[in-house]
Amino acid sequence: MSPRDVVLLGSTGSIGTQAIEVVTANPGRFRVVGLSAGGSDVDLLARQALELGVAVVAVARADAAEPLRDALVVAAAGARLPHVVAGPDAATEVAAMDCDVVLNGITGSVGLAPTLAALAAGSTLALANKESLVVGGRLVTDAAAPGQIVPVDSEHSAIAQALRGGSTGEVRRLVVTASGGPFRGYAREQMAGVTPEQAGAHPTWDMGPVITINSATLVNKGLEVIEAHLLFDVPLERIDVVVHPQSVVHSMVEFTDGSTLAQASPPDMRLPIALGLQWPHRLPRAGYGLDLTAAQSWTFEPLDEEAFPAVALCRAAATAGGSATAVLNAANEEAVGAFRDGRLSFTGIVDLVSEVVAARPADEGGPTLEAVLAAERWARAAARERVAARERVAATSGGQG
Repeated sequence: MSPRDVVLLGSTGSIGTQAIEVVTANPGRFRVVGLSAGGSDVDLLARQALELGVAVVAVARADAAEPLRDALVVAAAGARLPHVVAGPDAATEVAAMDCDVVLNGITGSVGLAPTLAALAAGSTLALANKESLVVGGRLVTDAAAPGQIVPVDSEHSAIAQALRGGSTGEVRRLVVTASGGPFRGYAREQMAGVTPEQAGAHPTWDMGPVITINSATLVNKGLEVIEAHLLFDVPLERIDVVVHPQSVVHSMVEFTDGSTLAQASPPDMRLPIALGLQWPHRLPRAGYGLDLTAAQSWTFEPLDEEAFPAVALCRAAATAGGSATAVLNAANEEAVGAFRDGRLSFTGIVDLVSEVVAARPADEGGPTLEAVLAAERWARAAARERVAARERVAATSGGQG
C-alpha cells in the first residue's frame, strides 16, 4: 500500500503536533507534503518542515516569513529547503495542494477558507476545526462529497464509529458527552470571578488555550452539537448532551430498538487523529487501550443549563439558521480574547455572545462566503463595542463586566 500524502494545517498547535507524532510513529503509511501554522513559533515550524521533508510550508503572518526562512536555513544544514508561502491566504493555498488527506487543525473560523479549498480540491478532509463547519454551515456540507469529511473531534469521531452499527434510518438520537470542564458542579454565581488560569486548567484534556476556555464555558459543547447536526444530518432536538467527567466514553448513538452504542477510549487525541488520517481503516497501536481489569467507575449526569447556558444558546442559533452561527462563533472568539486579556469576566463571555446574537441584523440573500465573512465582521465589531462599554461601566463602578 502506497503512503497517503497528507497536508497538516495548524501543525504547531495541539492537534498538529499530535498528528505529527502519529505520522512519525507509522513510517511508510503517510507522507506529509505541506504544513501550515500561524507563525507564533517559526523555529518549531522549521524543524517540523525539515524533519518531515515537506515541499511547502505556509505561515499566516506575513511578517513571520523571513524569520521562518532564516530558521529553515539554520536548521537545514545543507538539506533542501521547502517553498515558503506567507500571508492570510497561505493556509488556503496549501490546503488546495494535490494530496490524499488534509487535516485541518487550525483554531477558529479562519479555518473556513482552507476547509472549502480542501473540499474543492477533492481531498479527504480530516476536520478538527469545528468552527469552519459551524460558521460555514451548508456552504461546507454542500461543498462536500458523501464521506469526504471525516471528523477528528473525539466526540464526532466516536459518533462516526458508532454509526457503523446501524443504518441512518435506525438512529433515534445522538448523545454527545461533556467532561463538565473545571467548573462542573459550580453554580453560575460561583464562576463570576474565575481567572483565565483557572479556566485553562482542564481536568482531563490537554488542549489549546482557546478551546480549553470554550470547554470551561461549555461553548465548545454547544458548537459540537451544531457540528453533529451538520455532519450527521440529525435534527437538533435529537442530539443530547450528558456530563461524563471521566472523558472515557466519547459519545454514543441510540438506535430505534433501544440499543446504545458507545465508543470508549482514554482521553488521547491521537486515536481520533489517526482514524481521521487512515479512514475508514484503523491504525494499529494509534493509542493505548482501557485497562478494564482495574476497578473504576464511569458516571453520567445531566447538564446544568442554568449554570451553563451556552449549549442552549448554540442550539437556538443553529435553529435560527442563516448567519446566526457565524455571528455566535465570531462573538465568542472576541469574548474569549477579552476574557484572556482581563477585560471581561468569565460569565460575561456567554452573556456577551447572547447579546450579539440577539442583535444581529436580518440576513439578506442566500448563504455565500462573502455573506458569512460580512456577518463575522459585524459580530466582531459588535462584541468589541460591548466589551468597551462594559469597561466604561466597570471604571465608574469599580467592577468587571
